Amino acid sequence: MRAKDLVLIITVMVIWGCNFSMIKLGVKDFDPLLIAAVRFLCATFPMIFFIAKPNVKWRYLLAYGLVFGTGIWGMASSSITLGLSSGMASVLLQLDVLTTVFVGVLLYKETLSARAVVGILISLLGLTVSIIYTNGNITGLGLLCITVAAICWPLAGVIIRMSKTRSAFAFNIWGMLFAPIPLIALSVAFNGWDVINATYQQWNSNAWMSVLFQAYPTTLFGYWVWNKMVLKYPMSQLAPLTLLVSVFALLSGYLVYGEQLTVPQWVSCSAFLIGIGLVLYPSKQQPQVPVNHLKRSYES
Repeated sequence: MRAKDLVLIITVMVIWGCNFSMIKLGVKDFDPLLIAAVRFLCATFPMIFFIAKPNVKWRYLLAYGLVFGTGIWGMASSSITLGLSSGMASVLLQLDVLTTVFVGVLLYKETLSARAVVGILISLLGLTVSIIYTNGNITGLGLLCITVAAICWPLAGVIIRMSKTRSAFAFNIWGMLFAPIPLIALSVAFNGWDVINATYQQWNSNAWMSVLFQAYPTTLFGYWVWNKMVLKYPMSQLAPLTLLVSVFALLSGYLVYGEQLTVPQWVSCSAFLIGIGLVLYPSKQQPQVPVNHLKRSYES
């Protein structure tokens, strides 16, 4: 890998890691679903006027907007509101690697190497220990929301594959067009119409900083760089680098909010990420298929 490209990729990993702290900045005072809705409004407009619609049916864009907007980032943002630390939200969202593997096995009849099976077992063990030895940085509802987000990641990948799009970036931009409405509808369903007025009245610089960081450096710049790299390098070379996102998320959570892990959690999170790495990185004997087909870019 060229040094310039490696620097760009690591820069994106830093941005995607810090993104979780920026999400927390917004959801501390505002409804997480509305924060996510504004994020996607900012990411879509005015960019959508400069990018041609991909040659796919509208139903795929609609489904992607619902799954990507509400299923992934609406739930990930809600998980932080419901008690997950920003760092642990990033670590636990790596569960999407496992859910992606399971989707590959169930839908595409793909097989798992022994290395992948060992990685899954190590990851699940690390996850269990992290939950048992929480210092309050993991809650039941937060864990439920981040698990839903992790399940939705491969579903978003399935939608992209079914659409047969040749432009992932354009598909992402146009798909995000359909993300805000279900997020707003869900927020109103939970909180009533007053949440809209309250959010408008109380909107402040922290909220702007949160949504603009999520929309532009994280989503637009991050996806642009990632898609360029995917065209240049094999996914088996790129995917393991996404583990750096959790490292930078834990670091930013500590620096910005003073978030800390218990000693057993440091060990178990390390084991969890090592297990994920074993799943992501294919063995020499058997090329890895599931994650390479469905694994997404992290941040967005």
